[in-house]
Amino acid sequence: MKPAPFAYLRPSTLEEALAALADTQGAKVLAGGQSLVPLLSMRLAAPSTLVDINGLPDLDGIAADAAGVRIGALARHADVLASAEASASQPLIGMALSHVAHPTIRNRGTTVGSIVHADAAAEMPMVLRLLDGTVDVASVRGRRTVPAADLFAGPLESTLAHDEVAVEAFFPALAPGGGVAFSEVARRHGDYALVGVAALVDTEGGEVTRARIGFVSVSDVPTVVDVSDALDDPAGAALAELEPADDIHATAAYRAHLVKVLTPRVLADAIHHARERTGA
Repeated sequence: MKPAPFAYLRPSTLEEALAALADTQGAKVLAGGQSLVPLLSMRLAAPSTLVDINGLPDLDGIAADAAGVRIGALARHADVLASAEASASQPLIGMALSHVAHPTIRNRGTTVGSIVHADAAAEMPMVLRLLDGTVDVASVRGRRTVPAADLFAGPLESTLAHDEVAVEAFFPALAPGGGVAFSEVARRHGDYALVGVAALVDTEGGEVTRARIGFVSVSDVPTVVDVSDALDDPAGAALAELEPADDIHATAAYRAHLVKVLTPRVLADAIHHARERTGA
């Protein structure tokens, strides 16, 4: 199918882009387009106007320091994955990005765009949620910071207003006693995961003081479960809060089975990662 007719704008400044979004009902932002363009082609989205932000300056930055990693709205998955500084500050970013689609998609798709697309089957929204990251958004009314816990409203739905542009995502750095791990099961590497699992742990003297697990393709929104008090049965604790669903890719029972298999494995990997980093 072909997209429904739409107007096209390519502003040269962020201010122009924000004004266009504020003045145009039904406008959508186009960045990498790897999620939006297929929706347009299938007529699952029919915006009146596309506001292409690819010509905007200073939105493709990737900066990492002791506090964490800041990723600009136009930074491509491939560039973030290739950033040694980003992986050193927060290793989970690279672990998850290596599972995002295929090289062609990663070369064009943007990490921030994937986050605000709010697909619970995508890796990066869950990573931001697990790490308690944030997204900075701008509009003609000014700029605000949205915590990941408040970002995802429902399936493919974020809490951003129609006239807001996500300009940057922030991923906190891994704490000195922290460890992370990631794994997923997909029909083919690069396909959407049937289930994906990430773990974040804090340790002190080699002992786990906090453990959280994030899930991909299990719930309608990126979901994180604290299993600090259930280290002997993290999958059981997770499934008590999750509601795996049937779809054309997998049954709810199979997803629950994958949660049971992957959760303790990934948690153990994260604990090992923490102890390896600290020498415990």
